[in-house]
Amino acid sequence: MTDLSAFPITQKWPATHPDRIQLYSLPTPNGVKVSVMLEETGLPYEPHLVRFDTNDQLSPEFLSLNPNNKIPAIIDPKGPDGKPLALFESGAILIYLADKSGRFIPQDASGRYETIQWVMFQMGGIGPMFGQVGFFNKFAGKDYEDKRPRDRYVAESKRLLNVLNQRLEERTWIMGDAYTIADMATFPWVRNLTGFYEAGELVQIAEFPHVTRALEMFLARPAVARGIDIPKREPVAA
Repeated sequence: MTDLSAFPITQKWPATHPDRIQLYSLPTPNGVKVSVMLEETGLPYEPHLVRFDTNDQLSPEFLSLNPNNKIPAIIDPKGPDGKPLALFESGAILIYLADKSGRFIPQDASGRYETIQWVMFQMGGIGPMFGQVGFFNKFAGKDYEDKRPRDRYVAESKRLLNVLNQRLEERTWIMGDAYTIADMATFPWVRNLTGFYEAGELVQIAEFPHVTRALEMFLARPAVARGIDIPKREPVAA
């Protein structure tokens, strides 16, 4: 059995199955990317809930794995050369799991880098901009009288949606007929924008029919249906 005791995070979240990939996460868009990928690949894993309401992400144990205090993070006990590997940043984890499983990323060099390009498009654009729309539309920012910050992020989110819509106009998925990590990176954020953030009307999502069509296909996948609620949130005491 693999010994993960060298990783302080296992003191707070003990590994019941230390031979499996250890996932430290929460069902936010960035967390869902990785849980969906794990479900799609069938790689054995053990999820651990990192609760934001109790600031788990700021605990010394979590910071020992990810000093940037963001989810998700993983420990793969069977990493390169058979040695445990700890990783944070959802995009990096997706690429790693694609390489480990040999799935959901093209095997030719050109296709591989083009897929990574679209993962970076999500990481650098869609995630940050959609997140700002969520802040200004649903959370504390909604109370700001000055709507110029909100409108700036809404405009940029619409621009990014248009880029994605044009990409999908003649393609089933971002990379064509093949479903890849580019889709797993992107559509949890589109789902969150129109769902949890309640910003579908604000960004005029109906103007991007190829995006909504692909989102529906994404959500219809059985592995996605499972992955969007992993790790399961614990009920909050009244």
